[in-house]
Amino acid sequence: MTGPTGVGKSALALDLAVECGGEIVGADASQIYEGLAVLTAQPSEEAQASIPHHLVGFLPLDARFDAARYAAAARSAIGDIQARGKLPILVGGSGLYLKALTHGLADVPQPDPELRKWVSSLSLAEALFHLGEADPQASEQIDIRNPARVRRALEIVSITRQALHISRTNWKESRNEFSGIVLTRVREELHERIADHVARMFEQDVISEVEAARHRASPTAKQAIGFSDICRLLDGEISEAECQSRVIRATRDYAKRQLTWCRNQFTFPEVNLTAKTTQRDSLQAALTAFGACTLC
Repeated sequence: MTGPTGVGKSALALDLAVECGGEIVGADASQIYEGLAVLTAQPSEEAQASIPHHLVGFLPLDARFDAARYAAAARSAIGDIQARGKLPILVGGSGLYLKALTHGLADVPQPDPELRKWVSSLSLAEALFHLGEADPQASEQIDIRNPARVRRALEIVSITRQALHISRTNWKESRNEFSGIVLTRVREELHERIADHVARMFEQDVISEVEAARHRASPTAKQAIGFSDICRLLDGEISEAECQSRVIRATRDYAKRQLTWCRNQFTFPEVNLTAKTTQRDSLQAALTAFGACTLC
């Protein structure tokens, strides 16, 4: 189960796990870290006590992680869940992590040391400029706020001398091991939910959480949306109101990219939760999309 941040994946996954006797496997590149429960909207302690959750809040803040490590860890968790006769339910919006698991990693070239040295010397703006010169469509396929992703994309198109999407053509055939759905909502409702979520984060003292984590977090942990803006707030560079506004804007932009990725990379049916007035309605829509039985 995937879709944009704020759409309601965690709540629906919990209902689905209760209904189907499942356990939840996280697929969120930020929720994997301990110490960032509020910032990354990890499932509550109550939710995790009621249904087993895997790959959520398990990784030390100073550890690096990537799609290859995620795919290996997720496969291990899935195997353990199935061995207990339970249904693994993957939930998250990190498209690259899910794609690595469902299709395998793209066969991209190994880095060239001299090229990497040059790319690493570029600012994010410079790397984006050179990437746009080499492949105008590449920026639509990656998170352009993530310097590591932008620089790696620039490396790939520089080495292969072809568009980035061509290097990913071996992702087009699924391993046919997974069925899935993409959750959506109308834009206005999704934007309201994101704004409400950010307000709750600050009410739950996300500022103190980031303050405690900022000097221990790895570069990948620091990529969590809102981390850098809250650090700027802590340093007195912006006000709390401006910080909240920036986090809301960044989250909305990320949600838009997530939905574009899901629609371009997966063939899962979409379930629009906007018209579903109750949890039961949402759960039934999900079960129908999965081709599962109806509720009793």
